[in-house]
Amino acid sequence: MSQPLKDKVALVAGASRGAGRGIAVELGAAGATVYVTGRTTRERRSEYDRPETIEDTADLVTEAGGHGVAVPTDHLEPAQVKALVDRIADEQGRLDVLVNDVWGGEKLFGWDTPVWEHDLDKGLRLLHLAVETHAITSHHALPLLLRNPGGLVVEMTDGTADYNRDHYRNSFFYDLAKSSVLRMAFSLGHELGSRGATALALTPGWLRSEMMLDAFGVREDNWRDALANVPHFAISETPRYVGRAVAALAADPDVARFNGDSLSSGGLAQEYGFTDLDGSRPDAWRYLVEVQDAGKPADTAGYR
Repeated sequence: MSQPLKDKVALVAGASRGAGRGIAVELGAAGATVYVTGRTTRERRSEYDRPETIEDTADLVTEAGGHGVAVPTDHLEPAQVKALVDRIADEQGRLDVLVNDVWGGEKLFGWDTPVWEHDLDKGLRLLHLAVETHAITSHHALPLLLRNPGGLVVEMTDGTADYNRDHYRNSFFYDLAKSSVLRMAFSLGHELGSRGATALALTPGWLRSEMMLDAFGVREDNWRDALANVPHFAISETPRYVGRAVAALAADPDVARFNGDSLSSGGLAQEYGFTDLDGSRPDAWRYLVEVQDAGKPADTAGYR
């Protein structure tokens, strides 16, 4: 099996579950050494109170063919992030891929709740977790990434720049967080491009994360049972799909052509030819515009 990322080192910040886990596993499948971070370990859970842990993710990375290293890290704490990067420098001497996937906001925003009615403490906590963590991690990690040419920074968000520009995203705080990450990628692209590295923003489509499956009362093996109540969920994708997008980007010697851009898992599947685990290529953001937002009945024909 080809491992184009053998001898490469990646950091996936926020890899306990969801997209972060899917990305870490696919980077491992491509042969990378992957440092996976988060606040939920086998000894201690974050306020999410979920069972998934960074140690589980690291084990999955190794099982996939890479080398997974779990490092408990609160990315709001600069000293912890500095210690993490110092450890990677000491153990590996390089960092080739940084994935800023820290989020932590699922329980902190109200759908369609105006800012004056939204819980202010929760809204500000969401911004701290979803925005400040990315800035802190980039501040400490990018000097190591820049030691060697060809480094890649992936800022994970929800929605493409085009979609988010024209659509209100759930709440003031959610919208601000996801749009901020898109702009981070643009700014980092400006700062890194002339220094031999690439930064870009990447969004999955409708993600069948562990939390999403639980919310719909289904598992990955019977997720289609949710379509009776949520028919547009038919366009959804596994976390491994966006993971394959990151692995393809990291292995692309011409990835600099995407510097500063906003990309999606579905769009990159068309670019690189990878599929989701079931062999399909869901293109969620095109589907949302042309089918769901247009008020048409759920029909994924031509979209996956």
